[in-house]
Amino acid sequence: SPEQLPSGAPFAKLLPPANTGLGFLELVPDADILAMSDPDDLDGDGISGRPNWIALPAYLTARPDAVSQTGRYIGRFGKKAVVYDLLQQSARAYNQDMGIASTYEPFDTYTSHEIDPEVSNQTVQDVVFYLRTLKAPIPRDTDAPDVATGKTLFGQVGCAKCHRPTLRTGPSSIEPLAERDFHPYTDLLLHDMGPELDDGYTEGSATTSEWRTPPLWGLGLSKNSQGGQYYLLHDGRAPNIEAAILLHGGEGSQSRAAYQALDAAQKTRLLSFLESL
Repeated sequence: SPEQLPSGAPFAKLLPPANTGLGFLELVPDADILAMSDPDDLDGDGISGRPNWIALPAYLTARPDAVSQTGRYIGRFGKKAVVYDLLQQSARAYNQDMGIASTYEPFDTYTSHEIDPEVSNQTVQDVVFYLRTLKAPIPRDTDAPDVATGKTLFGQVGCAKCHRPTLRTGPSSIEPLAERDFHPYTDLLLHDMGPELDDGYTEGSATTSEWRTPPLWGLGLSKNSQGGQYYLLHDGRAPNIEAAILLHGGEGSQSRAAYQALDAAQKTRLLSFLESL
């Protein structure tokens, strides 16, 4: 807990991620992620998303379509996109979250000493396959007038510049995932969210105020797994969708201001759309 940390040590509270639809996110080609990035804001729209370039652990093999930069590859999972794929996500979760060593991550979490594996490779791979094939959330009430109007407003206020509605997968040996359009509302890139969401925590090349755009699909369903209420943003500090919007600083400031400029009816429609995801 924070009170047990040395004085001045940075820390962050991180909520566990939603696990639905991850197989689609894993298959977005690197070239498509790079095409969405604009680290120097060359188009002048105030949005400068960039990949988190990470070193791969020895047990991972880069995908055939992978793009590398000085020996590093594009991360896409985790709050700061520091995880390459679902095998790394699962092996790290076993090791760091549960303290269970595997041949992939064969170290004791606290001592860093190498120890015997405590879970089989087959079990880890079974978890990876489960995560890859767990279906994506299905939107609801898509034909409702307020939802349709809210979707238009979502684009008009600039939310879709980072929360990209549609991405496409590349090839896959899992046929239902291959070459498919899907609708996660993310660009898988890091964005500087300003002092509002800067808590001093970082991973990889991400700065303390940079966070990977979280997918919004399943947003309206998330209360069902959180005791009937929202806990939004990386640490759950926002108790509702509007509160989460109002904490968007940095690259999210323009969209936040555009949302605040909407009238009450427009805000209700936009929130209805987000609830439908």
